[in-house]
Amino acid sequence: MTDILHHDPARFTGLPDYAFADRWQAVDVGGGREARMHYVDEGPRDGPVLLLLHGEPSWSYLYRHMISPLAAAGCRVVAPDLIGFGKSDKLADQGSYSYAAHADWLEQFVAALGLKDIGLFCQDWGGLLGLRMVGMQPERFAFVVASNTFLPVGKGEPSPAFLAWREFAASHPGFEIGRIIQRATVRELSEAEVAAYDAPFPDESHKAGARAFPALVPISEEDSGAVDNVRAWDGLRRFERPFLTLFTDQDPITKGGEQFFQKMVPGAAGQPHRIVEGGGHFCQEDVPEVFVAAMLDLAGRGG
Repeated sequence: MTDILHHDPARFTGLPDYAFADRWQAVDVGGGREARMHYVDEGPRDGPVLLLLHGEPSWSYLYRHMISPLAAAGCRVVAPDLIGFGKSDKLADQGSYSYAAHADWLEQFVAALGLKDIGLFCQDWGGLLGLRMVGMQPERFAFVVASNTFLPVGKGEPSPAFLAWREFAASHPGFEIGRIIQRATVRELSEAEVAAYDAPFPDESHKAGARAFPALVPISEEDSGAVDNVRAWDGLRRFERPFLTLFTDQDPITKGGEQFFQKMVPGAAGQPHRIVEGGGHFCQEDVPEVFVAAMLDLAGRGG
């Protein structure tokens, strides 16, 4: 039976700009076991619901500069840590992670909180999971802001940058999470910020989810994730609520992906899409104010 690893609270003490209350939701991870999903839930409960989904290998700390201003503007801001990341429980066996499992855990979380009329911000794997949910359950979502992400169906050739990252995650002996984040941002993170990204991963056993994620991206049409994503795209092709792309100019992994969303999703028509200058792959670290303004505009809370 796979070990379920819990976070060490001492490693998360005094993180810069992350003084949010801890909240927890149990999810069924199979085999009669439950794992705790940690999340931030700030702002008034009756405000517009904004769901912020992180990717690989980050956690809700990535959204710290967005959570406070969005909540201060009257929105309910929910930012979970995916299972295997952040303060959420971690499964020690890489084989316990799959695309379908992550999607199921996230769906359990959203259903348990009763979230509806959601404004979604998604980046990296936050999009692979969040956009799949939009396609499968479009009635839950009021609008989408997508940045530096994609929803692959296994067609075409993966970029060299992605294949290099996939190999690195699988085989590099160190796999220092904080330094990985730093290499994919434009601004220089402080040592304390780098340490905050390392906090969830005290040893190799806690990194199973982070190492597994890149290999779960469908790169062939036969991959189970690709089959499910084809179904999700059927829904996205009918999604008429606002769908805004705000990709950044310094991300080699997802560069150009915004064009596909703009072409295929009806709700993207007429939106003020832009390529945001000065942002790396982990764009929430570089240009959070751009995303805050966009989210507030779409939520009807803009200035």
